[in-house]
Amino acid sequence: MDPKDGGGDEEEEEEFGFSRNYFLAREIGGGSGKKSGRKLSDIDLADEQVLRAETSRIKEKHEKEIALLLKSYKDLYPKWLFELRCGFGLLMYGFGSKKVLLEDFASTSLTDYGALVLNGYLPSINLKQVIIAICEMLQDQLKTSRKGSVRKKAKTQQPLSFQSMEDLLMFLNEQPSDDNESFVCLIIHNIDGPALRDFETQQYLARLASCSPVRVIASTDHVNAPLLWDKKMVHTQFNWCWYHVPTFAPYKAEGVFFPLILAGSSAAQSTKTALVVLQSLTPNAQSVFKVLAEHQLANVKEEGMPVNTLYTKCREKFLVSSQVTLNSHLTEFKDHELVKVRKHSDGQDCLYIPLTTESLERLLQELV
Repeated sequence: MDPKDGGGDEEEEEEFGFSRNYFLAREIGGGSGKKSGRKLSDIDLADEQVLRAETSRIKEKHEKEIALLLKSYKDLYPKWLFELRCGFGLLMYGFGSKKVLLEDFASTSLTDYGALVLNGYLPSINLKQVIIAICEMLQDQLKTSRKGSVRKKAKTQQPLSFQSMEDLLMFLNEQPSDDNESFVCLIIHNIDGPALRDFETQQYLARLASCSPVRVIASTDHVNAPLLWDKKMVHTQFNWCWYHVPTFAPYKAEGVFFPLILAGSSAAQSTKTALVVLQSLTPNAQSVFKVLAEHQLANVKEEGMPVNTLYTKCREKFLVSSQVTLNSHLTEFKDHELVKVRKHSDGQDCLYIPLTTESLERLLQELV
């Protein structure tokens, strides 16, 4: 027998034995049709605060390289400013947080213009307040120009806070469009953030960007962000100039409001998230939430608080004037998942806050 042939037979036998043992192990281990009894909830996950504390101690790598990369983008600042003056918007994409980059550009190159920062990564945003702030900044610019002073007096008969979104956008559209040296820049960190992704918000942002005295500089990180806009929004309203500017910087600020994947859901984290959302709402909305929370703590064994009961208590405290007002608050609570609805045993809808008693007590203490 040829020794080479003998060696080949041994290799084939070894491979056959390996494959046979593999399928035997699969059968013994219940791989054929049987489901594993293990659950994700069985994993002992770390506490959110402990995990964040540990991750903050991790030393960042390639700091010098990242600093040099950010420094190299400074050469683009004159070009970016020129494109803004020509009426374009700037959209920055690429891996890494672009927060430091955009704010550095604003502090060094936009000192002669009004600049407003919108953190799109926050869980909730009041877009009307943002537009009001832009209008006020523009009014301050018009004060210094002889041409704009007359217009300002004519447009400030009604306070901006009482005007509708349509009126505010109309005010911005009526400003002179022949002066590219006078405009307000809106810097949006994460224009694809959770609070900005809905169609209506993107429509308002696009209309705002198309106003002659407004320029938008935005960053995006989600791979599907371009799906937020149609052709008209991209080329006509936002009028984007796209820039690939990877920074490889950690998403420290952007990741604060997102739970870490290896962290367990703790009462402290739930309280922190709910507190951030509530603080972004109006004082009246917060008071309505307190009424519901106090009722839930006083009646732990109940299935929830009927809507009619909540309306009666809020009316007695002069928190709402009608059922419509209460419904608007409840819609906001439900959108942020602060309040949920379930059927009472008698069939009526009841409201409840999906937090533990401990978390709810801590939330009321911190909500001032």
